[in-house]
Amino acid sequence: MAKQIPEEALAAIEDAVRRDPNGVSAPEILRALATPVPPRTLQYRLKHLVTRNRIIMDGEGRWARYRMPDAAIDAAAREDANEPVIPLSEAATSIRDYVRQAPEARKPVGYDRKFLDRYRPNASFYLTEQDRAHLAAIGRPQIAEQPAGTYAKQILSRLLIDLAWNSSRLEGNTYSLLDTKRLIELGEEAVGRAHLEAQMILNHKDAIEFLVGAADEIGFNRYTFLNLHALLANNLLADPSAAGRLRYIAVGIERSAFHPLEVPQLIEESFDQILATAAAISDPFEQAFFVMVQLPYLQPFDDVNKRVSRLAANIPLIKRNLTPLSFADVPRQTYTEAVLGVYELNNIDLLKDVFIWAYQRSAARYAAVRQSLGEPDPFRLRYREQFRELIAELVRARVGRKDAAARIATWSKKEIDPSDRERFAEIVEAELIGLHEGNFARYRIRPSEFAAWRQVWEAR
Repeated sequence: MAKQIPEEALAAIEDAVRRDPNGVSAPEILRALATPVPPRTLQYRLKHLVTRNRIIMDGEGRWARYRMPDAAIDAAAREDANEPVIPLSEAATSIRDYVRQAPEARKPVGYDRKFLDRYRPNASFYLTEQDRAHLAAIGRPQIAEQPAGTYAKQILSRLLIDLAWNSSRLEGNTYSLLDTKRLIELGEEAVGRAHLEAQMILNHKDAIEFLVGAADEIGFNRYTFLNLHALLANNLLADPSAAGRLRYIAVGIERSAFHPLEVPQLIEESFDQILATAAAISDPFEQAFFVMVQLPYLQPFDDVNKRVSRLAANIPLIKRNLTPLSFADVPRQTYTEAVLGVYELNNIDLLKDVFIWAYQRSAARYAAVRQSLGEPDPFRLRYREQFRELIAELVRARVGRKDAAARIATWSKKEIDPSDRERFAEIVEAELIGLHEGNFARYRIRPSEFAAWRQVWEAR
């Protein structure tokens, strides 16, 4: 029989939560308690209060924040007043109403491999033909045929902030858009916020730069997804070695009746099947939505699964120079309910409404951004491969500042038109000066190669 929790202990937690109508984290509650308790004990008591609707939990895991019910209702009302509402189909509304029930009122379910097995690339479709045509019409910028990733590179500075902020926000991150901009552009953490929140956003920045910088190499394969997870999970997991590694431990989904697959061999088989299926899909929007449905449902990693799926949804969009999906303005509660609908009902209707609406918002935003940017530099576009080849060669050879100009000149004589050599050399020198840990991957340089070169370069 479970040990009864003293009512005064539960009341003390409620008092700690009541102090901030915007919600408090578990560490903040611990610091507020007059009588300290072990973190595991606090988590048990918080779960007890949540399941009895005495407090409300927003977010999951270490990002969870706790509010009193009245405060949560008030916050939801403010959110409804300020945030756009996604129009829902009748089927989507039914899913939303189901998952809004208390977890104990919903039917416990496990992972169903048949949900994946039933899908046949280019024969099965989550998005209708009309959906796909609509997304293609609004998502294709008016630009000439260009190498993979060109469009994403043009709007990269905006995309880094938008996607890093919105994807983190959907995980319960409390950074504002301005906080995120200052962190990404200036490296300044927001005062009074947890270091974990800054780490999450910076991880998104690294992951987005990886996808855009290696647009011609990424795809629905292990290399892309394992490295994408490693970047997003960097310094955030209890077991650091789990970053970029498939799961072999059991995990649970808080506030859900869904129990993910637990057998490591089956997790790996299903993961490979998801990648192979996605790679065989011809339509980029169907690819994007397929991975948003199937990857979180499998939960192939210890954590950070939804983040991987949101960024992976951008892979076919980046590769085909389509408008990226930044999840701007997507209400966190609606997104969470949509994912729960897939977990517990294997029903995609609510997530589909969210996906299409979110893409329409992104397309409208980046159409405006694109108009303000003008055309890309044709010189850089023309010599794109030469820039990448030479800079990688200089870094791997650990060429210092004193020798760089001579090496560039010698290389240019063999590879670059005489009339273009001077400008080519100027751009290469500028790129070398601007190389840092957040952008060297676009030149296919390994971290160890960059670190060794940097020591020589900074030695002057």
